[in-house]
Amino acid sequence: MYYQQSYTTKWHDTDPSGVMRPSRVLEYMQETANLQCRAYGMDLNDLFYQEGLGFLLSRLQLRIDAPLHAYEDIEVRTWCLPSRALSFLRCFSILREGKVIAEALTTWALMDIKQKTLVKVSDFQREFPMGDALDEATLPKKIRIPAVMEMETVGNRQVVYSDLDFNFHMNNTKYPDMICDFLPDLRGQFVSSLSLAYMNEAAFGDTLTLQRTQAEKAHLFRALRSDGKICVEAAVEMKNI
Repeated sequence: MYYQQSYTTKWHDTDPSGVMRPSRVLEYMQETANLQCRAYGMDLNDLFYQEGLGFLLSRLQLRIDAPLHAYEDIEVRTWCLPSRALSFLRCFSILREGKVIAEALTTWALMDIKQKTLVKVSDFQREFPMGDALDEATLPKKIRIPAVMEMETVGNRQVVYSDLDFNFHMNNTKYPDMICDFLPDLRGQFVSSLSLAYMNEAAFGDTLTLQRTQAEKAHLFRALRSDGKICVEAAVEMKNI
């Protein structure tokens, strides 16, 4: 069983090639999940401000089969999978004219903000209807870059006000934009595959160091905080429009 919302895409969702940015794809997916939470009596603002709990994205496996453009009607679906331990699993799909053009598997953690501890799935008593798992063979593999892999430093990126979530860290939907800023020229191409591993939060005012290398078809990225800890790792693949 899934929860669904309809949207009309916007001109401001798109890049200079007229293709929806992957960050906006992720935002449509997560907004649909947020609306499901509200529909089931779990407003995320109340969860954070009244209960001191917040969901953190720890892993994203996103596949985009075809580019989205401005002023297209889309259906975004989301559903949960049976979860255990500290990992909450949620799936997404985007349909245009009844055809699936994007799918994602996401893994979330639930943090007690004051205690800075993670909440077990078994201790969180709210439930959503469950759906079927996506075929992971059709999704990008989970990213884990070997520590010994040589990578080139390609630039720095400060965490600024427009990046922030309610916890004063870079919102997870901002990372795809940051990664794309350090890709080779994207004109005439679109991001068709994006695998992200969120490892440590990027705080307001910190400056991240971006590293990049090439591996087969994918561009591999690592972002380091000023304390040297890895913030995020990513693998990106592109296709011609």
